[in-house]
Amino acid sequence: MEQSEVVNLIIDTINTIFSNILSSIDNNLYGNLDKVAFINTDILSNSFFEKILGANGKNGFIYLTDAMLLGISIYYCVRLFYSHYAESNIEKPYQFLFKLLIFAIFINFSYFIIEQLLNINYLISSSIQEIGKNILNEDISFAGLISKLNSTLTIGESSLDMFSLDGILRSFTSIGLINLLFTYSLRYVLVQVLILFCPFAFLSLINSSTSWIFRAWFKCVFSVLILQSFFPLIIMVIFAFPDNNNVLLVSGIYLLTKINNYVKEIFGGLSVDFSGNLNSMMYLLKK
Repeated sequence: MEQSEVVNLIIDTINTIFSNILSSIDNNLYGNLDKVAFINTDILSNSFFEKILGANGKNGFIYLTDAMLLGISIYYCVRLFYSHYAESNIEKPYQFLFKLLIFAIFINFSYFIIEQLLNINYLISSSIQEIGKNILNEDISFAGLISKLNSTLTIGESSLDMFSLDGILRSFTSIGLINLLFTYSLRYVLVQVLILFCPFAFLSLINSSTSWIFRAWFKCVFSVLILQSFFPLIIMVIFAFPDNNNVLLVSGIYLLTKINNYVKEIFGGLSVDFSGNLNSMMYLLKK
């Protein structure tokens, strides 16, 4: 076998291996991308998660928060009794009772409130998807984006050339999409954690010295949920790119991986950038 034939055989083998890997990733991995990126009220439907939340306030975190609210009430009664002897200023009883009633309602309906917030956020993102579908006649989703990638940067059994520009660009988009999957999975988990702390966030409003907890919690919730409206907007822009402009296509994928950083700069809140958090973790382990 001549040297050129050996080289061609190695190149064909590499192309076949990477083509099979990328096709397998597309078929098996990215099916969950739309589920973790576009969050709706189904996130509250997990049976184990419902037990932790406390259905109807009979158990779970709502029950614990009500117990803490009762403890705060007892503490106020003790302070009120002591204030008559120490002549110290304290909040008027009717003011405290009014606040207690209001925030008790908010705490016990906190998961209903967060459910409506999730529903509104999903309706906004799905409305943008529907508008984009009517304008561009394309499925404005990550599944549709994968289909466009596969048709533009072709993947077949022997059509992918890893040593061409399209092959290199396809490799970058695959790495970017894997990063998206981990990033949005991290966001999905963070949303669940923030939902768990919902009643405690409302409880913190009962005292001015702890109200900053609610503000920080709300900023985090807002920043991770508002991302959902940016996803279809960016995908719409990607679909509007000319089919032969593969560099712009890769740039759009890169923007999807970095949109959280831009939203964080504008609104504040949490970062769900998986690659950035991973690099920070690796840096801490090296120290």
